[in-house]
Amino acid sequence: MKNQKSLDSLFDKLLNTEQILSNKEVLRHSYTPEQLPHRQHQIEELASILVSAFKGETPSNIFVYGKTGTGKTAVVKYVGKAIVKKIGGHYFSKPFQGYKPDPEFVSTTHYDYSVWFIYMNCEVVDTQYRLLAKLGEYFGQSIPLTGWPTDKVYDTFFSALDQKKRLVVIILDEIDKLLRKGSDEVLYNLTRINSDLTNARVSIIGITNDLNFIEFLDPRVRSSLGEEEIVFPPYDAVQLQDILAQRAGMACRNMEIIEPGVIPLCSAFAAQEHGDARRALDLFRVAGELAERERSKKISEKHVREAKERIEQDRIVEVVKTLPTQSKLILYSCILLEKYEPSGMSTGEVYNVYKDLCKLSCSEVLTQRRISDIISELDMLGILNARVVSKGRYGRTKEIHMGIPVTQIKRVMEQDRKIERVTTYVPPIQHKLY
Repeated sequence: MKNQKSLDSLFDKLLNTEQILSNKEVLRHSYTPEQLPHRQHQIEELASILVSAFKGETPSNIFVYGKTGTGKTAVVKYVGKAIVKKIGGHYFSKPFQGYKPDPEFVSTTHYDYSVWFIYMNCEVVDTQYRLLAKLGEYFGQSIPLTGWPTDKVYDTFFSALDQKKRLVVIILDEIDKLLRKGSDEVLYNLTRINSDLTNARVSIIGITNDLNFIEFLDPRVRSSLGEEEIVFPPYDAVQLQDILAQRAGMACRNMEIIEPGVIPLCSAFAAQEHGDARRALDLFRVAGELAERERSKKISEKHVREAKERIEQDRIVEVVKTLPTQSKLILYSCILLEKYEPSGMSTGEVYNVYKDLCKLSCSEVLTQRRISDIISELDMLGILNARVVSKGRYGRTKEIHMGIPVTQIKRVMEQDRKIERVTTYVPPIQHKLY
């Protein structure tokens, strides 16, 4: 009971802390503002293609290219929302969980047809079956996650879609994820579907940050899907400042709580990473949260630098979580050796420990050359620092150091079952002759 009271008082104390960020949602990636700075050209380009919807015609399929955080998804949603409001129809701008998607809004149609704007993220809906099943659910169909023949799923979606006169604009965000799962066929079927429909019409907008994606498409799909292309260039530091100033004004109770160098610094860091507006927003949001926890009156440059460090650590942790088992075993070998060889370790030393860990975890032992390649990959990710050095008559070798703090990633790695088996291992340390 005492602990409960203590926790209650802690919550009360935290809730009574003056908030710097009064509306964090406007800093989230999913938020689409009413104005999109420095994207007027792309808005007009997209609108000029989709304007045929007002004439009862089917707009061309469109490919939207650009690096992460260049406003691709925001612009597509922004224009789509305006079209649905003007013509009338259903606007689905967020992925849904469960079996009954709810539109963000429904607008009464002023024409003899309606527009349905449906946003799908292919990182989640990444197979032909899942995509068709989810699309079917937007039109009132209940399709199991597995178990049906794909033809049946397609026919169910097709029949429900064609029940009314409507234009359905399907947004496939991160469309390249579908290709990686071998789902060319569903793209081919969707781009050809209009020739079989009686009442409805379908237009596809594919969004990707992979500029080479279209080269790997089946030529039949490429010709029909890439009818129009819009490229989004990265933002520069000045443009990022404008974007961040707009959102900061919406997120904070007043701009006086932001020190003068904060927005330029967030923007400069984001500009270094190919002009990523999401990065700038994340830096500002985390900096604001850190300031609140410190009960600071203002967001400072110090908070931005701390936010940058924290975000980078979180990114590394996510990368480590998704490493293949062999890469984890090599990295864990380096972590163990770092404890006993802080001056640096060689590829040979890592390989000897790695072989022991493979035996303990019942894993296949790769060749030393392959291990050297994986060490280079971990170096490119910034997890290890590996440089080739000469050891005189002992030849050349890679001198390896950890590139990031060990404590956090060690804890994450030990959640892996294979790594869990080797946590008690102590490497045999040999005296170096050089």
